[in-house]
Amino acid sequence: MAQEEIYENLDDRKKTILTAIIANYLETGEPVGSRTISKLPDLSLSSATIRNEMADLEELGYIVQPHTSAGRIPTDKGYRFYVDTMMKEKSDSEKQQGVLLQRVDKLESLLMQVAKVLAYNTKYATMVTSPQLENKKVKFIQLSQVDQDQLVAVIVVGDNVAKNKLIHVDRPLNNEEVLKFNLLLNTFLQGISVEQINIELMQTMKKQAGEGEYADILEKIFEGIVEAVHEAEERTIYTSGASNILNYDGIADMTQATKFLENFEDKTDLAELADETLKTNLDDEDKIHIYIGDEAPVQNMKDYSIVTSTYELPEGAKGTIGIIGPKRMDYKKVVKTLKDLTNELDQIFKKQ
Repeated sequence: MAQEEIYENLDDRKKTILTAIIANYLETGEPVGSRTISKLPDLSLSSATIRNEMADLEELGYIVQPHTSAGRIPTDKGYRFYVDTMMKEKSDSEKQQGVLLQRVDKLESLLMQVAKVLAYNTKYATMVTSPQLENKKVKFIQLSQVDQDQLVAVIVVGDNVAKNKLIHVDRPLNNEEVLKFNLLLNTFLQGISVEQINIELMQTMKKQAGEGEYADILEKIFEGIVEAVHEAEERTIYTSGASNILNYDGIADMTQATKFLENFEDKTDLAELADETLKTNLDDEDKIHIYIGDEAPVQNMKDYSIVTSTYELPEGAKGTIGIIGPKRMDYKKVVKTLKDLTNELDQIFKKQ
């Protein structure tokens, strides 16, 4: 359903009042009354008129009155309106230079730093995943002799993602033997997917190599290559700021908070969230996606809001950045931070 159809029951005045209610609640954390809204300089409406509009918004499901005689607070539907409206606004083009990240040599160190910086700047829980290959086919294998009992295998997977693996052998191989193994490995493995590398293929290659010591050497080489290929597709999830949940407004149930911390530490739910983010077809060029409450793709995070973004390496591998916080999240700050960070990561990766 198109966004225009979802909000067609809201005229400009209702949209203005709803936006003001949510913005005020995000800032103060207190239910918002008609008197508070009537004092805003951009509105020239009486308290009675605002009360009528608020009653309509409550009936439509955008706000709710938590207690009799109290003001209103936004529902998940209200937060969704606020986020969708905010995302249409032109983003700030200024970029933070040299504040969020420093260029580092290793990707692992960079991603760990990203998670920590995000948690520090936003005061929310954060996650960053290592990049995942979409193309998991073996592109090329190159064996070289390191010393008398070691070979090094350079395995190129997907779109030029290289992994090195040291392989121990019982005796040194001459140049002709190394060449023979290179030809055999590339003939059988080049262009196949990770899932196709199995025992049956191994047996076929051993027969081709000939029985005896060649088959034994090939088995060790093969095991090393399979291990390296699987390492290339393994995902690491870096997290930071989990304890920030204890400071979230509205999280009064400590059992709920404890459960969140356990799941955050286990990372199973985070992996599911990352998978959902990567497979979601996002129209937004900034690849920002926001889940509010029940929209969360994982059951244990439905009491929170989640903002995710996707970064991409030059060779095509993609990873996920996520920020988990209360529904009363500072959405503008979080979205801007993720946009700036994604842009900065793109620049870093292009230079490497």
